[in-house]
Amino acid sequence: MGSREEILERIRRNTQETYEYPDLGSLKQAALSFDNKVNAFAESLKAAGGNAIIAPDPSCIDGIIRKEYPDAKSIVSPIGILECKTASPEDYASPEDLDGTDVAVVRGDFAVAENGAVWITDCGCHRALLFIAEALVIILGRNSIVDNMHQAYSREEMQRCREFGTFISGPSKTADIEQALVFGAHGARNVTVILV
Repeated sequence: MGSREEILERIRRNTQETYEYPDLGSLKQAALSFDNKVNAFAESLKAAGGNAIIAPDPSCIDGIIRKEYPDAKSIVSPIGILECKTASPEDYASPEDLDGTDVAVVRGDFAVAENGAVWITDCGCHRALLFIAEALVIILGRNSIVDNMHQAYSREEMQRCREFGTFISGPSKTADIEQALVFGAHGARNVTVILV
């Protein structure tokens, strides 16, 4: 038995009282729901400092990225069909080499209307791509928006065992230094979600 299993076994042996999980049914029934999830998501994302753009069709994605980030010289993405990308994460030997990336473009699995968060599991071979780029573009299907976090955690994507997954809601920000809101403190300064 390894040290981890040994520690867990000692905890089990010395646990005197156990409790059942609480019933969350009433909380789930009272959770927020929206008539128009796309609009609610866009408003929540805007409140978090991000921007949502509805693409008329998938062929417009490259044009939207170029219009939003006209000065971008380095656009890194694991998405093969993007014409505007300059590199893939696999082109870099280490995450540190991604430093200087102007725009990272990734796919979102689904989003949450109540808080503007997008669940992301695929960013290529370097997770740092999501946090090291100056701007982050997330491509998301507009029919993959749920109302609230209760629904988000019930989704099949959340139940699967995987190496990595994260919620991102708007650009990186902090307000703990002299109570001044600063964007890009420890991640992307700008987040755009393109809904297709």
